[in-house]
Amino acid sequence: MNICTLPMNLITSLLLGFITAFVGITPPGLINMTAAKVNIKEGKKSAYWFVLGAVIVIFFQAALALLFAQFIKQRPDVIVLLREVGFGIFAVLTVYFLLIAKKPKKKKEKIKKKSTTTRFFLGMLLSALNFFPIPYYVFVSVTLASYNLFYFDMTHVFIFVTGVVLGSFVVFYFYITFFQKIQDKTDYLMRNMNTIIGSITGLISLITLINIIRYYLK
Repeated sequence: MNICTLPMNLITSLLLGFITAFVGITPPGLINMTAAKVNIKEGKKSAYWFVLGAVIVIFFQAALALLFAQFIKQRPDVIVLLREVGFGIFAVLTVYFLLIAKKPKKKKEKIKKKSTTTRFFLGMLLSALNFFPIPYYVFVSVTLASYNLFYFDMTHVFIFVTGVVLGSFVVFYFYITFFQKIQDKTDYLMRNMNTIIGSITGLISLITLINIIRYYLK
């Protein structure tokens, strides 16, 4: 890699990390919806402490994912195995969400007033229980690296993870600030979440299956 292109590559890594996180966290989920509800019930201070706890965990999840991605990038056999396992998991999830899972109902939740410290650790806990970011960032980073858009050295990894944290925070900020204005739309999304998730997992399953078939037909 040319030293002259290093600053541009770092900027690219920052933007890719930001965009990746923005795309991954924008759909209504447990963490961003909880942040919005904490803001409504307890105010922005508690909500931001909640978000701070969440993004700290996201930082370490993204860093761990990139370290794991660096390992599997050098092992094509592991990548193929992960594709096959991933296809099985996403196929099962598609069947579950489209045919088995019950339609989620809107629930009125009462959030009691808690200290900011409690909200901080709640943000860390909910973020730690969400394992989706790790395989998500593994897949994204390996894909970007295959197109020479990302490099697995410590500098690029740190910049990319910084972008992930910034992107995550921006999404949480929008949920905290504009949730009441978009609540009707998010309620619609929540009511149809099973169909949305099932469609996404079905598409991922199809793409993964095509990649597996193409690999064995080489």
